[in-house]
Amino acid sequence: MFHYTQCGLDNVWLANGYDAKTTPYGKAVAVHDVDGLHALLAAQLAKNPGPLTGKEFRFLRAWLGMTQETLAGRMGVTEGALSLWERKDAVPGLNDKMLRLMVLAKTDGNATVRDAIERVNTVHKLVNQRFVVRERDHHLELRVVQVRRSSKAAVAA
Repeated sequence: MFHYTQCGLDNVWLANGYDAKTTPYGKAVAVHDVDGLHALLAAQLAKNPGPLTGKEFRFLRAWLGMTQETLAGRMGVTEGALSLWERKDAVPGLNDKMLRLMVLAKTDGNATVRDAIERVNTVHKLVNQRFVVRERDHHLELRVVQVRRSSKAAVAA
């Protein structure tokens, strides 16, 4: 059995579905279906009784493709609060349930909620990018650059 910790969770063990080999740099493992594994883990975590741990909350947020900033905005809290929940295992019950509903909507095929989550992620990505246009040999070239806004820049804006 392989103790799979690359997803950020400490309690995942794979009985099969992976290949292990020894390389000059040490042991290497390739999981056959990482996306399927993460979807299965997300569905199970969303249905588990009891509160989510900080690591479980972080895993589900990342599985939904959301940054801390994006999810905090959707939940109406600060990014710092969300970061604290993930680090200190102190997720408020309402936010725990809200995240579980988002995950269940995606895993159980609720197209309306799933599409809303995808739109939020797309808009967030578009807001945080810059188009850099350069003229070269009388032709315009466009390059998209991701912009990471600092908290100082966000306050100034």
